Amino acid sequence: MSLISDLINMNLSQVTEKVIAEYIWIGGSGMDLRSKARTLPGPVSDPTKLPKWNYDGSSTGQAPGEDSEVILYPQAIFKDPFRRGNNILVMCDAYTPAGEPIPTNKRANAANIFSQPDVVAEEPWYGIEQEYTLLQKDINWPVGWPIGGYPAPQGPYYCGAGADKAFGRDIVDSHYKACLYAGINISGINGEVMPGQWEFQVGPAVGISAGDELWVARYILERITEIAGVVVSFDPKPIQGDWNGAGAHCNYSTKSMRDDGGYEIIKKAIEKLSLRHKEHIAAYGEGNERRLTGHHETADINSFKWGVANRGASVRVGRETEKQGKGYFEDRRPASNMDPYVVTSMIAETTILWKPT
Repeated sequence: MSLISDLINMNLSQVTEKVIAEYIWIGGSGMDLRSKARTLPGPVSDPTKLPKWNYDGSSTGQAPGEDSEVILYPQAIFKDPFRRGNNILVMCDAYTPAGEPIPTNKRANAANIFSQPDVVAEEPWYGIEQEYTLLQKDINWPVGWPIGGYPAPQGPYYCGAGADKAFGRDIVDSHYKACLYAGINISGINGEVMPGQWEFQVGPAVGISAGDELWVARYILERITEIAGVVVSFDPKPIQGDWNGAGAHCNYSTKSMRDDGGYEIIKKAIEKLSLRHKEHIAAYGEGNERRLTGHHETADINSFKWGVANRGASVRVGRETEKQGKGYFEDRRPASNMDPYVVTSMIAETTILWKPT
């Protein structure tokens, strides 16, 4: 095993200029991350300088067998925390050979929204709070939980410390540092209310980069849990009963909201969100009805309400924003399995571009 470890950690830059690029894309379910690697003649820092590539879409649920070729377009580059050196992770989206985005490519539409002049002028910032649950591999039961049983009720686990309260911290901290190494603007981590559940935050990130960074952070987490022999779940309600679900709260602001007088802009944006509540809920993640029950720090899925410092609201405004008269708000509705390309662009479209009739 020591030889394998030596080979995994080998510094290729000592013997060759060639680098390894791991191309990452989203599979047919909308949540499964796929990747494969290729050798490049030398270091690359600009995604437009990377070659397009193809894959078998019939094996990912994204193309029929008789016409299975799907083309990967490189979109964002990150440092590879696993291979290190000049090796890179490449976030891609997927197109037909004719150059049309395939149906599961949600990035293309998001990039179009974020390129609209009115949106560019507002410089939308996002901070996404990604919750997830670590599961024991063979039984799909949270780490730290007794097999076939339950731990003590919720209370001591949120931001807790100790072997009887925090389960999986080695994975969480490894992920934190790997994201920082990769160049992802990960801004923090914490243990969550349900034992075995954790959260990391990505942002502030501007426009389309929020989606790119969150997807690559998810990919890195999948790779680390693969090494650790545990399973990461983004299910919004992994354990039924009196246990918190998992969300992906989206903190959002525009230039107008961050400027003096921005609180009035925030209130107008929230009013727009209330008018399109059903459309947003439909796009905010599968199984969210199991989480948004009006309990466990959520609002009921069928109603929209907002408030200051209210964690039972659909949208929460912080006390500091209210006090300063400018700042940001938090959309608490997105599920942990939401697509950040969809959620971030939809919030921008509704609050900046959409004109209610």
